[in-house]
Amino acid sequence: QVQLVESGGGSVQPGESLRLSCVHSGRLLSSSVVGWFRQAPEKEREFVGAIRWSNGLTYYADSVKGRFTIAKDRGKNTVYLQMDSLKPEDTARYYCARSGGLSYSPSEYLYWGQGTQVTVSS
Repeated sequence: QVQLVESGGGSVQPGESLRLSCVHSGRLLSSSVVGWFRQAPEKEREFVGAIRWSNGLTYYADSVKGRFTIAKDRGKNTVYLQMDSLKPEDTARYYCARSGGLSYSPSEYLYWGQGTQVTVSS
């Protein structure tokens, strides 16, 4: 059974950093992609970034490029989202999800975690 569990959210001030973790249980295939998405109240879920499990290639939304970094630890079956220089507009619930291939659309991701809240406010 595939499960994804996020952790690491919290409340920070603008300019600070957070690192989210996504622990995946179940076998990750070489073709698997783990994506990060976020959803703010009354907004659609949006793509943040993704990483290919096979080779670690990463992809980012323009809004977070240069500030967020995705990495994986194969031994721990974990994907990280390092978020630096956080802004109030980054406030949202963050989800990790698994897909069989790279996609920027939430509908292409079959397995989802429960999410973790990130609040950026002064």
